Amino acid sequence: MKVRVRVGKSRIAGQGLFTAQAITKDTRIIRYIGERISKAESAKRIAAGNVYIFTFNGQYDIDGKVLRNTARYINHSCDPNCITELTQRSIWVLALRDIQAGEELTFNYRYDTKKHRCHCGASNCCGYILDEYYW
Repeated sequence: MKVRVRVGKSRIAGQGLFTAQAITKDTRIIRYIGERISKAESAKRIAAGNVYIFTFNGQYDIDGKVLRNTARYINHSCDPNCITELTQRSIWVLALRDIQAGEELTFNYRYDTKKHRCHCGASNCCGYILDEYYW
């Protein structure tokens, strides 16, 4: 089943990705797509300001800075409604719980340093975009 989504203004940060239909828990919503790049190339692009790099495995990352990758609009939340699933070939965004039509899709970016302030507005927000392990 193809899940319908739309890009729109986010209360969290800039643009966000919203569902155009109700989604049930564990549904694969959208694939995070882009160029597969080496860790060295990833470091260069991050240093140059690319914020769409997604860690894929020990060897490669995915550069999601391509127009057809609407998953790049999914914002971080400390109380997310989605999780990511890495397979051998791709990164999927899955519904962590039932999601109502019109809700903004979010997942925890799971950073490991207090480098980026969080503006998700969740009641359990820790103030930074961090993996729960570091809270």
